[in-house]
Amino acid sequence: QVQLVESGGGLVQAGGSLRLSCAASGGIFSISVMSWYRQAPGKQRELVASVTRGGSTNYADSVKGRFTISRDNANDTIYLRMNTLKPEDTAVYYCVSTSWGQGTQVTVSS
Repeated sequence: QVQLVESGGGLVQAGGSLRLSCAASGGIFSISVMSWYRQAPGKQRELVASVTRGGSTNYADSVKGRFTISRDNANDTIYLRMNTLKPEDTAVYYCVSTSWGQGTQVTVSS
């Protein structure tokens, strides 16, 4: 089973940027879809973005135009570039394939 480790979260002011990384052990090349989910306090987990093995992407309406997901199959890593961050983006962000990572906290101050 692929193990996933997220990094890159932190505290940022509204309008700022962060890049999350997800390092996978066991290889991601054969995994058809890799995703980022998030969970804000008191809310359900929601899909933020996903990317297929071929590079096709899908985004939640709330992040379209601001977030970019990408995958580097050669280095078994996926990324989430987050621009123009808003306080409502505050959440724990999870990398997901056939398993879930432990999550990384993103906090956006107003």
